[in-house]
Amino acid sequence: MMFCGSYRPSDVELLLKPITIDFMADLELKESLIQSGKRHYSEMLSPEKVPSERYLGLFHDAHQRNRAQLSGDCLRLAQLLHEKHGSEVTLVSLARAGTPIGAVLRHLVARISGTAPAHYSISIIRDRGIDTAALSEILSRGHRPESIAFIDGWTGKGVISRELNDAVAQYNRSHGIAIDPGLNVLTDLAGSAALAASSEDYLISSSILNSTISGLVSRSILNEAIRPGEYHGCVFFEEFAEHDLSQWFVDDVVSAAMGHLENGGAPGAPELSRHEQEAISRAYMKEAMSRYGITDENLIKPGIGEATRVLLRRFPQRVILRDCHDRKVAHLVALAEEKAVPVETDASLPYNAVSIIRSARDA
Repeated sequence: MMFCGSYRPSDVELLLKPITIDFMADLELKESLIQSGKRHYSEMLSPEKVPSERYLGLFHDAHQRNRAQLSGDCLRLAQLLHEKHGSEVTLVSLARAGTPIGAVLRHLVARISGTAPAHYSISIIRDRGIDTAALSEILSRGHRPESIAFIDGWTGKGVISRELNDAVAQYNRSHGIAIDPGLNVLTDLAGSAALAASSEDYLISSSILNSTISGLVSRSILNEAIRPGEYHGCVFFEEFAEHDLSQWFVDDVVSAAMGHLENGGAPGAPELSRHEQEAISRAYMKEAMSRYGITDENLIKPGIGEATRVLLRRFPQRVILRDCHDRKVAHLVALAEEKAVPVETDASLPYNAVSIIRSARDA
């Protein structure tokens, strides 16, 4: 039976296995287990709750302020994908942050090319690779390997880009095929994407909610409940249905992008330099690790999207903002207040926000 979460079946097929899980409510214990290597982060899941009225208000405010840029970047990325693949492209978004963007792109690519592409969402997990069962299922449906385009919302420091590159290269070798391992994103902070519409650290509004903007699914899970040959797992939060904004987000961004299309196309964007972005990312990571005495770069999460995810589901030590009065980071200030997380201002920050995860040694 096809699983599409709370999306329309035509917008995406989620190649994930809905499972039940005992939630890990103790974030301090969860962080300790992850950092000690006793458990992998993909084996555990923190409980989710619907956003507070205050936070939901911040989301809607952020979405309206960034709607023109977000929709313009979606249109630009759709155009870039069409230029590269023509009318034959198979969109494969990375669950779950890539799913809302992939659903928007499906509509825009259809409008540009005249052919509606297939859109699947599959799991990739840091240090554990891509869901090969899901990838093989896509190919078994007759999609050419060369047609596959992997979609995500953004790059932070390039970890998922590298994971994707390594995992797909290994899959290609074992199957004798040539899937392009490049990651296609709206904004590329790390300089690691194959295609990107932007390199600006702006607020992609879907990044600041959890399941209620991602088809009511959790992030992907790979634990003992998943047998070999099965899709990676997820929790389907059907009980949050009345708070769900997933389909609304897709329809609203598509509508805004169509407005751009009818008025001459996507807004102009500055020339991107992957080399420059990569250099900025590497320099900042080196400086931050030295400044904060951090030996594990996984504890540093640059960019608004990554910083938000830390506050939503990890155990943060601090949040660093370039300008704490900037409305782009109002939701981070609110979350930090709710969770009693210190906020630091650094005007030299190359991003609008960075979150530092608390080291288990300091807990």
